[in-house]
Amino acid sequence: MIIKMKKTATKKQFEKLSAFLLAKNLEIRDVSSETVHIFGIIGDTSSFEPRDLYAFEGVDEVTRVSTPFKKASRIFKKTDTVIKFNNGVKIGDPHQFILMSGPCSVESYNQLKTIAQVVKESGAHILRGGAYKPRTSPYAFQGLEEEGLQILRKVADEFDLLVVSEIPSSSMLPLFEKYVDIIQIGARNMQNFELLKSLGKAKKPILLKRGLSATIEEWLMSAEYIMDGGNHQVILCERGIRTFEKYTRNTLDLSAVVAVKELSHLPVIVDPSHAAGRWEMIEKLALAGLTVGSDGLLIEVHHEPERALSDGAQSLKPKKYLQMTESLKKIADVLGKEII
Repeated sequence: MIIKMKKTATKKQFEKLSAFLLAKNLEIRDVSSETVHIFGIIGDTSSFEPRDLYAFEGVDEVTRVSTPFKKASRIFKKTDTVIKFNNGVKIGDPHQFILMSGPCSVESYNQLKTIAQVVKESGAHILRGGAYKPRTSPYAFQGLEEEGLQILRKVADEFDLLVVSEIPSSSMLPLFEKYVDIIQIGARNMQNFELLKSLGKAKKPILLKRGLSATIEEWLMSAEYIMDGGNHQVILCERGIRTFEKYTRNTLDLSAVVAVKELSHLPVIVDPSHAAGRWEMIEKLALAGLTVGSDGLLIEVHHEPERALSDGAQSLKPKKYLQMTESLKKIADVLGKEII
């Protein structure tokens, strides 16, 4: 529920209304601007009708929010959420387009350092890499685990890069908060609600990938779990959904980017690597991700994809990756954005 106060409303009137709402165990979240006093109500409001609140002096307008994802809703917060880092990266800023690039899996210090040099050369500021790899097959490479996180942190610090990596379980949160700047939730864990609840208490931003067969509402409800825990630093990631088509690994749902931008204030990025599963398609899908209005890309890069321990077929070689970033910069310049 959204309540708008009159311009002439007094502090005493607001406090009287607040006391009534708090007595009903409702949460009040102020989303006012300099010119308008608006606040949202979170909780079970079924005990009264919106019109009942007009009995309070100072109330101008009351709107019941029909969407189940209240904190993630643009109705609740009209201004875009921008997640800021000390190195100048602002995810969700309309003037920046973010690149998160690196290998699917951290394989060794030398492997990651070679790739990080290319990531830095491209102008990107975020290094991606998996240390724990949830795989469909139990026999596939599962990652270097804590050693992989240590390598990620060491290499990223050498090149002044941020780190994003996927967390497999809530028990590892202290470890990830030690080494990682952005904690990623993989598609298979999008509805791991206990993990989402624990990340609601995390101090780091959360990159939430869309589930393989999740609707947009289910995706946003997963974000709601994190935000309800107190962590509002959520970044959504469209990585393709499962359809009947088998030519690509998944089907990249670019319409979801447009829809989420209408429904939510949260930043959203696109992962063309996992969507296509084919390196030769990534550049065009990446360009589409930029032009459709996303806030950034998650790109897999490997200097020897033929030898990669995971997802080599969807990894760009350095030369191709740098060519792609140059194409992105040309379009970004026209759109008034900086690739960062």
